[in-house]
Amino acid sequence: MQSYKTVENEAADEFIEQRSRFIGYVKPVTTEEQAVEFINEKKRLHWDATHNVYAYSLREGQLCRYSDDGEPHGTAGMPALDVIVKSGVTDVVVVVTRYFGGVLLGTGGLVRAYTKGARIALDAGGVVTMESCTVARLSCDYSQYGKVSGLIPANGGVIDDTAFTDKVEISFHIPGDALGTFGKQLADATCGEVGAEIVEERYFKKI
Repeated sequence: MQSYKTVENEAADEFIEQRSRFIGYVKPVTTEEQAVEFINEKKRLHWDATHNVYAYSLREGQLCRYSDDGEPHGTAGMPALDVIVKSGVTDVVVVVTRYFGGVLLGTGGLVRAYTKGARIALDAGGVVTMESCTVARLSCDYSQYGKVSGLIPANGGVIDDTAFTDKVEISFHIPGDALGTFGKQLADATCGEVGAEIVEERYFKKI
């Protein structure tokens, strides 16, 4: 997978519907253990809530799970998961907490409320695209620094760190599909004297 969408931050938002208070929570996660830990944390925080509905989707194992937590079947957890799926996000967990306000919402009202709770949570967390990048480093002479450092952003890369010693050491990450072009340009610009050493592959937020 070259790229995927997730949320950038842990966040929350809330609204009142027919006197019931709904709080939507969201967090980026990468494992089921992290998702379950977040769900349990919100259950402990809102131990007195009427319902703590959840849904999560993970890239690992293409895993999706949800719970209505006592609401009528199909009116809470599935609508929350549907928001996640239709938004195209993954590696994310959503918890929608409800404090009952005394007015029954009905099946349609519950679906709309939990859909809204999940949606405002995602909006609060900020949906971002993560892309597969190559983390690399290189060493060049001071005379080559200006030209070399300019090639990195020109190819969609980002300089993460620069150390100035007897030479210039540059650590950076660059989209995987741009590495080949960057390598050729780097060789041309330095007459083949400078090459990039690949450190690892990692996902970064797409700029």
